[in-house]
Amino acid sequence: MAIEIERKFLISRDDWRRLVTETKRIRQGYLGRDDSFFTRIRITDEQRATLTLKSSRAELSRLEFEYPIPLADAEQLLFHCRGHVIAKVRHLVPWHGLVWEIDLFTEDNAGLIIAEIELASEAQQLDLPGWIGDEITGQKRYSNSWLVDHPFTSWSVDEREYDNDVARI
Repeated sequence: MAIEIERKFLISRDDWRRLVTETKRIRQGYLGRDDSFFTRIRITDEQRATLTLKSSRAELSRLEFEYPIPLADAEQLLFHCRGHVIAKVRHLVPWHGLVWEIDLFTEDNAGLIIAEIELASEAQQLDLPGWIGDEITGQKRYSNSWLVDHPFTSWSVDEREYDNDVARI
């Protein structure tokens, strides 16, 4: 059984850019969701596709099952996803033995930047880099499955107010 333990943060500065070791382009959509699971289709760098089942979050952890699927199948399935397809550029940034994933959202979610880190346990201590801003773990409005129906570019000034002190990169 696969368990994902993850924390999410906004970015406060752009000095993480000089530390990037890899970049990927991602398109993803969501086929369905109920109270316990959702189904995601993801295409990475137009070369690899996966189908992922994720459970609803319990604290920092949730079940995650991911399977490779043919690229042509993923392209077809994206047409059947609800809401907007998420498009983002993911930058991998090593930091003190861990690898941060920094997602720069584009298209309908342009302007949103989120840093994610996967942990070995919920109790694992983190040495946060100086470019990490406010923690948004568990805030529904920042989840990809929420953004497909409520894109960042459609948020009101009040909805974005929380982010006013975060650098727009």
